Amino acid sequence: MVAGGLVALLILPTACAAGLGARDGAHWFQSDPADLNTSGVPQLSRILAADGSTLATFFYQNRVDVPFDKIAPVARKAVLAIEDSRFYEHGALDSQGTLRALASNLGSGKVTQGGSGITQQYVKNLLLTQADNKDEAQAAKEISAARKIRELRFAVALEKKYSKDEILRRYLNIAYYGDGAYGIEAASKHYFNHPAAQLTLPEAATLAGVIRYPYAYDPTRYKERAKERRDVVLARMAQLGWISGPQQRAAAAEPLTLHLHETPSGCVVSKAPFFCDYVQREILTNPVFGETPKARERLLKRGGLTIHTTLDWQSQKAAQSAVDSHVPRKNSAHKAAAEAMVEPGTGEIKGMVVDRKLGSDRERGKTWINFAADADHGSSIGMQAGSTFKAFTLAAALENDLPFGTRLEAPRAFTPTGYRDCKGRNVSDPSHSLRNSADGEGGREFSLTTGTHHSVNTFFLALEREVGLCDTVKMAERLGMRQGNGKALEQFPSFTLGFNPVSPVRLAAAYAAFGARGRYCQPVAIRSITDAAGKKLKVPGAGCKQVMDKGVADAVNYVLKGVLTKGTARGMGIGRPAAGKTGTVDNFSAAWFAGYTPDLASAVWVGDPRGGYAHPMENLCMDGECYGAVFGATIPAPIWQDSMSGALEGRPAADFHEPPDHYFSKGTGEDRTKVPDVRGMKPSEAIARLRAAGFSVDMGGSVDSDQYERGTVADQSPGPGSSAEPGATVVIRVSKGKKKDKPGGQPTPPGFPPGIPPGQNPGQNPPGQNKPGRNGG
Repeated sequence: MVAGGLVALLILPTACAAGLGARDGAHWFQSDPADLNTSGVPQLSRILAADGSTLATFFYQNRVDVPFDKIAPVARKAVLAIEDSRFYEHGALDSQGTLRALASNLGSGKVTQGGSGITQQYVKNLLLTQADNKDEAQAAKEISAARKIRELRFAVALEKKYSKDEILRRYLNIAYYGDGAYGIEAASKHYFNHPAAQLTLPEAATLAGVIRYPYAYDPTRYKERAKERRDVVLARMAQLGWISGPQQRAAAAEPLTLHLHETPSGCVVSKAPFFCDYVQREILTNPVFGETPKARERLLKRGGLTIHTTLDWQSQKAAQSAVDSHVPRKNSAHKAAAEAMVEPGTGEIKGMVVDRKLGSDRERGKTWINFAADADHGSSIGMQAGSTFKAFTLAAALENDLPFGTRLEAPRAFTPTGYRDCKGRNVSDPSHSLRNSADGEGGREFSLTTGTHHSVNTFFLALEREVGLCDTVKMAERLGMRQGNGKALEQFPSFTLGFNPVSPVRLAAAYAAFGARGRYCQPVAIRSITDAAGKKLKVPGAGCKQVMDKGVADAVNYVLKGVLTKGTARGMGIGRPAAGKTGTVDNFSAAWFAGYTPDLASAVWVGDPRGGYAHPMENLCMDGECYGAVFGATIPAPIWQDSMSGALEGRPAADFHEPPDHYFSKGTGEDRTKVPDVRGMKPSEAIARLRAAGFSVDMGGSVDSDQYERGTVADQSPGPGSSAEPGATVVIRVSKGKKKDKPGGQPTPPGFPPGIPPGQNPGQNPPGQNKPGRNGG
């Protein structure tokens, strides 16, 4: 009854101005307001790794909402003692406090005092935090009768809707405690580095004292003032009998001790900054998280989200260590490296690294650009992929049932004619010839197997024409490939040579599909998201689907395994079944390696952020180490080797499946022919014999020989009876006749045919012969 009378008196000036009687005004005041909304209080969002550890936090206000039983009872008492000791005794209005304000309000004709209790203070804070712009914020703070009456009306409605405990909990979670800490949980962690449930009496009194004037009593700036205020709270608690005199004196005797803990916002200080940034951009750019950019940003920075991601710390740390080791952050050549790791069969991104810190590139060793991601997830427009794209041509050929032993002529120079894109347009360019980058490649036949192992440009141009440019493009598209800027892949004859700019994460996901036996999954970084209320939100899925027959993928794996054992990346194995492909971009402007096991796929890029063509990696020296020309096997493959070895350490090894038998209808593609013995023959006869067996022939120098007559073949390499690939070159040397004794001469060691130098086994190619092609390698 007293409260009702007070309400009528408080709103009397406003009611009269509006032409309402006191009774009508009181009735309106007691009705439930239609615009009462207790949601939208800004809360801190967290990004978590797969193991639950925190990667980063995002907030508009550093606040973590906690339940009533997670707030220490002594903290609740301290706040009530200094702010509203009769909270559990009065309703929405504290009659005593309101009576004090009444005289002033009636005298001035407007509301100048309010006697606000906890419920009214909660309403005021609620309206302020819900403000979306400056005007709404100003309206929540202005000193006016309209604002005060609105707050009182909301307070009445809240007292009907919630229990006293719930209102107190909401108030403690919304109040500002100074120095950027909102809510008692964030404040406790900020000032004392432990949760609100563990607050001691002196700590609780400190926080309670800050609430009234957070800036004036900020303990980080005004420690003495904050201590004095703390002691006032302790005295009030003792006066109310809520603590004993000895408790008060003991607490007041303690110094105000802070254990400050900063809660940073954003990815800059994250231990996985570029993966964190990828997740952040996924939320800010994907319409599934809100119709507008503003709505999505509001969700991330105010929604109290718990974002569970796919990041695996073992993989992440292994990748970062490998990248930093081979391409240091502030290296003398200004080169950069990036790597993305994707799990086959799920599309989950297990690691994502750049050899830079996240930040402005005005400072050396930093960048805002995530070179591992596309433009929509990291501002990068992608980098030309080089010969890593040959894997898509290989897959298209195998899907067309070409066996491993399919052989095509690989000329030294290739004129691209006979190509049509997927719209049927002629995209040939007979005015430009394309070549191999490694001396000696081309000019002979290669199989699907050996052409891939040696990464021969002209072979793949011929293979692409054989299976069709469009089939190759569609294969790449089915495997999720698109340009880094989001546009469709461009279609020209050199498609197989990798002129399209792409991102490591997309390339890794494509190669992961080979490891998953043809099951492609879009790369994903988020497993689940729950909001502040614990409700699960919809997140983008990987959309996994079978994009090629398992047998085709098994055949791709069979061929690409050889790249690591006998091809351009030989020696880069990781101690378990693995496959991959090197990639070198024109003019050594960038280099790549993409490789995988059945359990993990990775793509590594190395290049120059200033522009690869302007700053090529030819005759590269970096931090005192010189590489000459950088191929895919020079720096990217060792990064891949180190990172994959570390990521998979301690995990059981899985093997690839054997490919279907029909791919072996023309042999393995590595079939080798025995080299005929042409020693003792005249050169013309020897050449004819070797060519008839499918070999090329080069003439070497003449040699002394006790065994073969002058003018006949005395030596050949590879040696007689050894096996070599069809089309390989055999070098023959003609006898000069018997060897003359010379002082200090070295006789031929026993067991070695004449003409083969010590240290080289019979049948072994001499240095410089039959080197694998390194284009893209």
